[in-house]
Amino acid sequence: MKEILDFIKDLGQNNNREWFNEHKERYLEIKKQVEILTDRLLEEVMKFDPSASNLTAQDCLYRIYRDTRFSADKTPFKDHIGIYICPPFGKRGPNRAGYYLHLQPENCLVAGGVWCPEAPSLRRIRTDIYENVEEYLDIINAPEFRKFYPTVGEDLLKTAPKGFPKDWEHVELLRPKNFVVETPLTDKEICGRQMLRMVVERMKVLKPFNDFLNYAITPPED
Repeated sequence: MKEILDFIKDLGQNNNREWFNEHKERYLEIKKQVEILTDRLLEEVMKFDPSASNLTAQDCLYRIYRDTRFSADKTPFKDHIGIYICPPFGKRGPNRAGYYLHLQPENCLVAGGVWCPEAPSLRRIRTDIYENVEEYLDIINAPEFRKFYPTVGEDLLKTAPKGFPKDWEHVELLRPKNFVVETPLTDKEICGRQMLRMVVERMKVLKPFNDFLNYAITPPED
């Protein structure tokens, strides 16, 4: 893992095509290591979430190249490596909640939930929380969950979302635009012998949270 973090750090300090092309062989070796890590993660996640059994490493990895067409930042490469284990509904289905590992020097983390859901999915999530708030509270207040994920959601609305009562006692649960959680890992932990165990432990804790969100956003059957 140290080789992976070292490469990401060096790339961040030399984010240009000339440097990358000169170190292409090094990148390809790092890419192989990340694919092996992803396969190992998949094997472990499948044990507690069988819905991931149809995935391969290629389904879970992102390109190192940035899409700069609509960005003021024209640096060509990402400054991190992300692994996202998330069984899709299909090409036309919405984004689902999944298990994410972010590798970046001094900013490694495990995360879960659903980021930037489409409007219909976001509405269904909020409605499901409103109608099943006790179940949701049991999930996010479980001691093991709160140990790693004390904060739920980001990019909060200032008030209740449209269509929900502003005076509801749990209205703060509906305010996130992104229903995500995350927990940090130090570079020492990522490079240690217990890395896989620690990552899988944190991902396993996410399953009830992801299940709740995925049930809410599942497209209705025809």
